[in-house]
Parts: sequence; C-alpha cells; structure tokens
Amino acid sequence: MIFRKPCSLLIILFAVFNLIFLKKAKYSKTSLILMGCIASPILLELLLFWNNDSFVKGLKAIEKSTSLIVFPLFIIGNYKRVKFFRIVEIYTLATTFVLLFFFIRFVIVFPELINKYLGGTDLWEMGYKFSDSIGIHAPALNMHLAFVSVCTLYFVFYSFSNREKTIFKIGRIAVFILSFFFVLFVNTRMALVNVLAGFIILLFLDLKAKINLKKLLLTSLALLFLLGGILFLFIQKNPYMKEKYSTATFAYMDKVGKLDEIDHPEVKVFNSLVTRLSIWKSAWELSLKNLPFGVGASDGKKELVKYYKQTNQQFLAKYKFQTHNQFLDSFLKFGFFGPMIVLLYIFTIGYLGYDLRNAIILSFFLLFFTSNLTDDFLLRFDGIAFSGFWFSIFSSYWLQQKTTLYKDPVIV
Repeated sequence: MIFRKPCSLLIILFAVFNLIFLKKAKYSKTSLILMGCIASPILLELLLFWNNDSFVKGLKAIEKSTSLIVFPLFIIGNYKRVKFFRIVEIYTLATTFVLLFFFIRFVIVFPELINKYLGGTDLWEMGYKFSDSIGIHAPALNMHLAFVSVCTLYFVFYSFSNREKTIFKIGRIAVFILSFFFVLFVNTRMALVNVLAGFIILLFLDLKAKINLKKLLLTSLALLFLLGGILFLFIQKNPYMKEKYSTATFAYMDKVGKLDEIDHPEVKVFNSLVTRLSIWKSAWELSLKNLPFGVGASDGKKELVKYYKQTNQQFLAKYKFQTHNQFLDSFLKFGFFGPMIVLLYIFTIGYLGYDLRNAIILSFFLLFFTSNLTDDFLLRFDGIAFSGFWFSIFSSYWLQQKTTLYKDPVIV
C-alpha cells in the first residue's frame, strides 16, 4: 500500500488471480449495494467524463481509481473467506517492520540529517525528508501509520485479555511503541490527533465491553503513562513540536486570501492553517462559479491555479497548491454531486463501524474523514487504494456478522 509501483503490480496480479476463479465469487443485493458505495467515486468520474477538457487526462484520473472496482468486486465477492483480524494483524506487522527497515536505511544513508535532528536544527523537515526517501507524501504515509498504530494497540489489549504468553505480550508492546514512534517521527498534525483519538475509541468502546471498570481505569492510566513518556522524550529531542502545534499552525490568521502581504510567506506560512484557508476560500469561490457540474476531474488543479493568478495571489500560484480538502476538491471538479459522493463513501465506513461497534473500523473512519478535511486522499493513488482495500475488508466483515442474523439470498 505504501509504494505505488509494487502496489499497482500486486493489484493487477490480484485481479488476474481472481478472474481465474471468478465463479467462486457470490453476490447478494446487500453486497452489490456496498460495492456500489465503494465504487461511487469512479462511477461519478465516468458519469461526468464528458466534462473533462482533456480526454487523456480524464482517462488518467480514472486509472488511479480502478482499485475501487477491483477490490470490492473480488473481496466482497469472496467475503466468507475474509479473515478480518488476521488480515489486520499481518498488515500492521508487515507495515511496521517495513518502516523499521527504511528507518534504519535512512539513519545509515542520511547521517547528516540525523545529526541535524539530534542537534535540534531544521526539525520541521525531518518527517518530510524521511517520507521522500521512500517515495511517499508525508501526510499519506502518516495516515497509514496512524491506522497501524491504533491496530497494534488493539492487539496489545488482545494479548492481555486473552492471557497470551509473556513473550507475545512483550513483542506486541514493542511493535506498538515502534508504530507510535514512526507517527511521531513523520510528525504530521492530523495523524497525531487521529492516532490519539483512535486510542480513546479503542479504550472506551472495545475494552469497555471486555473488562470491568477498575481494570479499564488501570489500563487507561498505564497507557497514558506510556504515551506521555514517549511524547515527553520525543519533544525533548524535538522542541519544534511545541511551536508547530501552536504558533506555527495559527500564525497570520488575519491574512486569509492576502498571503502576499506577508514577508517571505514560503518561509513563515507554507504549512500553516492560514495557507489552507486561503486555498479553500479560492476553491469555494471558483466552485460556485462552475455549478452545477464543476470543471471536470482532470482540470481541477489547472483551473484553481489559473484562479490564483486572476485574483493576484502570486504565492499560491507560484507553488500551484492543490485544494487540500477532498470535499472542496470534489465540489470544484463535479459540482453538487462531488461532496455528496465523498460523504456517501466515507460515512458508509462510519456506519459499518458503528453498526458493529468495532473500534478499528470507527478509528479508520475518523482518520480518513478528518484527513480528507485537510488533504485530498481520494485524489491520490495511495489514498484511493488504501481506503478501497480496507472499505472492502470492513464490508466483508460486516456481511459475515450480518448473515448470521438474516438471510440475504445470492442473486449473482
């Protein structure tokens, strides 16, 4: 999932393998509805394909979303074979150890950056440099890592509640600490907020049903102590975190839409909230001018940059900022239909988690929903494949639980 080319190749192999055994896939009315929800973003692109100025760029936009057809078609079609917790466990372990390998590689290959980091200089760039070294955008990488960290904590609690051997408990705790460290090291704001929110959901939803109040309080205090210790040690080595999460984020809030009035905005507000608000303001204004069908899937960024120039926002035009909000991006590209489809896509995940009272699914929903408020992950291959895969897994798990409660006859 983290690496686009291997991920693309594996999706192709996955599709070919499943086509060979297509007769084994079974579909019901309910599963077809879920498949439609998962495929809704690409179906919207196909429906409004005529609105693209460029045929080739329109096809390229659709190509990034083909996993939203492949995953639900074959995963949900074989939902009875999906082993939900086993897949989550393998995914979290594999991702954590892959990141550990690339972290060790980063330390060896870029010792000068590590020395700067340990010396307390240019701390703001470290997470982005690490992400660039493995070829992925830092917020996208940390979206994966935040989900992994929540899942590893789930398996720590699972280990204790099921009284696994001490060696397994220690191993699971070590994997959790590693995964949480990587979230802190990449250090993107939304991921850190979401991973902490995921921990809270896990504590008060999943554990509340399994252990008594006294044990819950003791577990909460132990977790708070562990996380507090990790955060304290990390902030001691990375004092820029204090500035990043306070003054750096909320600086120059009176300059929304007027960033060129700031002296050297690329230094002072490149990643600040005021820059996002300025982008969103422009995207909103441009979207309203292109109702009801938007500017087209292939033309969103081009038209937005053109609008920056028209409104004399040279800083935004120079760096060609994308929308950084999936709801606004879809509104700009597809008009009224865009935000409706994004809401359908994301909130269906939330419904599955709520209906199952499943902390892992609810944490994923919160993570993906909030991440798309400050970025546009249904525009990026990694966000599309990541969400499409897990949405299909969650749907399969939901179908497994519900087929014991009511009959859902196979129609295909």
